[in-house]
Amino acid sequence: MKFLANMGISPLTVAFLRREGHDALHLHEAGLNILPDSLVLRKARDEDRILLTSDLDFADLLAASGETLPTVVIFRLRNMSPDSVNRHLEMLLAQYSAELEQGVIVSVAEDHVRVRRLPIK
Repeated sequence: MKFLANMGISPLTVAFLRREGHDALHLHEAGLNILPDSLVLRKARDEDRILLTSDLDFADLLAASGETLPTVVIFRLRNMSPDSVNRHLEMLLAQYSAELEQGVIVSVAEDHVRVRRLPIK
């Protein structure tokens, strides 16, 4: 799978995904750390990447767009340390890999995962 990590996601999570064999890119390493949210979504869609973020604005933008991609994973964890995010991401990939490829908004919290198919109507 291909991932794009937004600024709230640690570069250590990108390194974790790469070790797991995924194509992962962090906005900072691409020099795009000031890119507006709408263009971050476009980059993820154009490059067929799953956007990893902790920013709720992406769900609103994607819902308003009516688009079916990109998949956006929003981490709503009290503990956003790389170890915590990586553990939740590993579980998400094991249990929801098919959904992630189909175009969804995923909200990840400590005690639950919510998956909504795109487009949101």
